[in-house]
Amino acid sequence: MPGGARISFNAVESSLSSLKNCQSYINTGMDIATHIAFDLVESFNDAEDVNSMENDMLEYAAMDRQLNHYMRAVEETVNQIKREKPENIPDLKYLVKEKFTALESKNSDSDLEKNEKYIYFKDQLKEMRKQFCHPSDNNNEAIEQIDEDIAVTQSQMNFICPITQMEMKKPVRNKVCGHTYEEDAILKIIQTRKQQKKEVRCPKIGCSHTNIKESDLVPDEALKRAIDSQKKQSWTTLEKSAGYAAATKKICC
Repeated sequence: MPGGARISFNAVESSLSSLKNCQSYINTGMDIATHIAFDLVESFNDAEDVNSMENDMLEYAAMDRQLNHYMRAVEETVNQIKREKPENIPDLKYLVKEKFTALESKNSDSDLEKNEKYIYFKDQLKEMRKQFCHPSDNNNEAIEQIDEDIAVTQSQMNFICPITQMEMKKPVRNKVCGHTYEEDAILKIIQTRKQQKKEVRCPKIGCSHTNIKESDLVPDEALKRAIDSQKKQSWTTLEKSAGYAAATKKICC
């Protein structure tokens, strides 16, 4: 701004950097709440505790939205000032507050449910409840429905990766088509095809999805826990069988 006042945005950029760090803390909090909810479902804990985690997720989503609005208000204000180059130093605090208030006025509860981590939480929680339901429900009709859901889920669930044809250790789900793969296997295919400048077709037989991207993949925690749970049950069965065999042999001898 020749001949006029000059504004240094170094302090503003430093503040934005700090706010982004705060956002990473919010994301970490949402990850922790998600895994606690999964632990509660897996251990057949009270539904109220799980619902409490869902409320925490919505609170985190609200904080994330508010932080995003504030950072957007700051960035838009700075860009506006740089573009208009005013002669006098403007009231940055007032301009940011004005933009922030305008953004916040458009808030709705439905916005929170569109938060990416909240969507993941709800999706995986649904799958977790199918895998680890509480058997002591007093509602017989509900029990029958849950049992039916479990039977369908177990019959449809495939622990085998369609790429490696081996049991998955770190499954990831494709958000677009819903199919799961071993993480390392699908990422290797994506990277190879990217170098060849070709699209990646879903390796699941019968799937029509033809353009898998790394950003489409999310960890399938529910499936991983189901696989781990099955392994534990298998080992327990083997240990019991081995113990029974040893006891029988001792009696016979």
